[in-house]
Amino acid sequence: MGDGDTGSERPRERLEREGPESLALVELLALVLRTGARGTGALPLAHAVIERFGSLDALARAGTAELRSVRGLGPAKIGSLRAAFEIGSRLLRTPVAPGEKLHSPEQVAAHFGARMRRYRQEVFVVLLLDSRHRLIGEVEVSRGSLNQSLVHPREVFAPALRESAAAILVVHNHPSGDPQPSREDHEVTQRLVRAGEILGIRVVDHLVIGGLEFTSFARIGQLGVSSA
Repeated sequence: MGDGDTGSERPRERLEREGPESLALVELLALVLRTGARGTGALPLAHAVIERFGSLDALARAGTAELRSVRGLGPAKIGSLRAAFEIGSRLLRTPVAPGEKLHSPEQVAAHFGARMRRYRQEVFVVLLLDSRHRLIGEVEVSRGSLNQSLVHPREVFAPALRESAAAILVVHNHPSGDPQPSREDHEVTQRLVRAGEILGIRVVDHLVIGGLEFTSFARIGQLGVSSA
């Protein structure tokens, strides 16, 4: 049986007749999975996935080994799930294009939020800006717990020097969902600000994204320089 139907339960027909908003989460998931484990339909597999992970957020953040622990989830179905989550992430994302001026922390958070909420480890990204705070490009500097050895000024400012950036804005996530900066966040930020002052490249902000919220170092007055 395919298309997530078992017996009289036919999500595809309900989708066509009533629209996607009428379907339960498990039915939508069954349509993405299309088929179940051998000898079963997609709905039982979708139920098993929801029971295993508990929420869409946990499912989106699950690693390959965790996904494969659910009987019936093989490489093809895992690929379909990841593609569906990426499509949703791109839909929610408000892109910042090269040459566009950055006006506010909200604009930056809208660009990164959906993507960074899915990461299971901390990811540190540097936005390269010109003298008018227009975006030149973005560079991922590191993945892992934020500390002064992992996020070294050398790694942060090297692309800025290479691209002749006048300023940078740094962004990283907290996989815990708590956007409050840690002691390490403060230490790394101040180290980068001092290095930027020496190099003549201003650090205009550091955004910490956690869940649906964010903290802007510039906005809370913890950057050591004035806000953009």
